[in-house]
Amino acid sequence: MGLFDWLASRYGLRGLSWGWGASGPLLALAGVRARPGIGALLGGLAPALLLHVGLATLRQRELDPKRGLWPARHRDRLIERIDIAGAHGPIPALHIVPAGGAEAAVCVAHGSGCDKTFYAWRLVEALTEHGLAVLLIDLDGHGESPRPQSYPEISECVAAPARWLRARYGRVALLGMSLGGAVAAHAVAEGAPCDALALWAPAPAGLRLSADEYRRVQIREALRIARPTLIHLFRDGSPYHVLRSWQTNGIRARIGTWDLFDALDTLGSLGRVGANPGRPPLLLVYAGRDGVLPRGAAEDARSATAGWARFHLVRRASHVSLPIEPETIGLTGAWLATTLASREKPGTP
Repeated sequence: MGLFDWLASRYGLRGLSWGWGASGPLLALAGVRARPGIGALLGGLAPALLLHVGLATLRQRELDPKRGLWPARHRDRLIERIDIAGAHGPIPALHIVPAGGAEAAVCVAHGSGCDKTFYAWRLVEALTEHGLAVLLIDLDGHGESPRPQSYPEISECVAAPARWLRARYGRVALLGMSLGGAVAAHAVAEGAPCDALALWAPAPAGLRLSADEYRRVQIREALRIARPTLIHLFRDGSPYHVLRSWQTNGIRARIGTWDLFDALDTLGSLGRVGANPGRPPLLLVYAGRDGVLPRGAAEDARSATAGWARFHLVRRASHVSLPIEPETIGLTGAWLATTLASREKPGTP
């Protein structure tokens, strides 16, 4: 337990630390003085780890990474809970503005089954550090949205926030993950204002999984997300809060998710956007170990946007882990900041 606590402190994993300064190393030294054998050390490894995680959870019970997304005036940002008027009803959102203000803003659309705050704290931190305002929205059928998931109404969940941002900021970007990426691409194809478009593994048409296939996908994704590189999440929160952040309200739907992907037709939407002379710059990010999208989906998107999009493959990421990978967040934040800074304001001669 002392060794685990020392490692947590050494690598800045506050959520996995229960000691006070030198408590962990001192406890480890006390254990070594008893000269335990290798068998005793190995036998005590699992129970020590369980006790360590339990103590860390109790010690860090107030360490909730979602506190940084609570509506309030924070040290480095102002967060407001708002409802944006849309053609089919209000879109629940969090409007996040850096302390120094912003000239450009990013609307973020989450994936299927998620909501606007789903593991979004790292992304928000990265974007605001680049001086960008952020708008986190709930898609229809998700989070606080009062409406069921339906088509074509869901496109307005991105189009209306994009118009709302256009009225307040000089430049507007859209960032969508999976379902959110498909909705964002469709909204831009239908004329939503957009100066930069970033899509993380947008779901294609024709995606179909049976109940058994979906269960197998869930198991594969769970195994792929349990990687040492993702332990960085415990820098932000205790095990309880990090795991609890996975809970959402599920989906309330008038149209099934597979049929919705077909209707949104991501590649078709990107084709329409790409044919427009005033198309926005495009960033496509895919996971190298994606267990959800069909084989070849990333290459299809890359081919369909050749000569227009910047394509990036996060090789170790899975579909579920892609939005929380430091590589994904880092490259997307830098690309958005650079791209929006280089774009002229709408109406500039």
